[in-house]
Amino acid sequence: MSFETILIEKRDKIGILTLNRPQKFNTFNTQLAEELNAALRQLDEDSGVRVVIIKGAGKVFSTGIDVSEFHAKTPSEYHRWLTPMDQMHLTIASMGKPVIAMVHGYAVANGAGLVAAADFAIMAESAKLGTTAINVGLLCTGPIIPMSYGLGKKKTLEMLLSGDMIDAREAERLGLVNKVVPAEKLEEETFAFAQKLIAKSPVAIRMGKEFYYQMIDIPFRQRFVLNSEVMARLSTTEDAQEGVKAFIEKRQPLWKGK
Repeated sequence: MSFETILIEKRDKIGILTLNRPQKFNTFNTQLAEELNAALRQLDEDSGVRVVIIKGAGKVFSTGIDVSEFHAKTPSEYHRWLTPMDQMHLTIASMGKPVIAMVHGYAVANGAGLVAAADFAIMAESAKLGTTAINVGLLCTGPIIPMSYGLGKKKTLEMLLSGDMIDAREAERLGLVNKVVPAEKLEEETFAFAQKLIAKSPVAIRMGKEFYYQMIDIPFRQRFVLNSEVMARLSTTEDAQEGVKAFIEKRQPLWKGK
């Protein structure tokens, strides 16, 4: 499947997905939102891809939603327009493969939402992030949902209602990104992180990600029931048997993905 607003490249078991509206600062219009979700699903189904990296073309990662599509809609039309913009959160959560955001320049509003939607994020130390829709009388309610899991009430409300931009170090301190690196090392460090994941058992990676997104939706005690089920299934896989055997034999495991 070909796309107009998304570029796809494959390299060393990594699927590289580039937001490709640099002249519009990679803002989300309807086409980009729909193509992003389709491209993510396509890479998830590709057996030659183990990890997905999302980046932005040009000077920024993404500066949000394209407001040229905003005006003159009924409530039901706004609902239909906005739904694909937030679908990335559910698409990424349902994928079996890890998704890493590679962030440079600015990640603003829905761009910050994509960083939050990703399973991991590596950010250039010169980059900035903000949930800024409040500044134009709107709200970044979609992006703030995954952000809220780690921020706590007061910081969540500050991000949602102040519209302030934060720098990369503050984003790292708040747990919104995994690692901050010099801009010139952003690609190198992001690919190194991807390779670290590729070196693990594909089965354990898939089941671990699935466990996390199931776990956050259920009450505390039920999480341990789910834990027992997942670990029992994982323990019977060929990769788990090989991993333990390799540890005992003091050698590197040979993963089969089974």
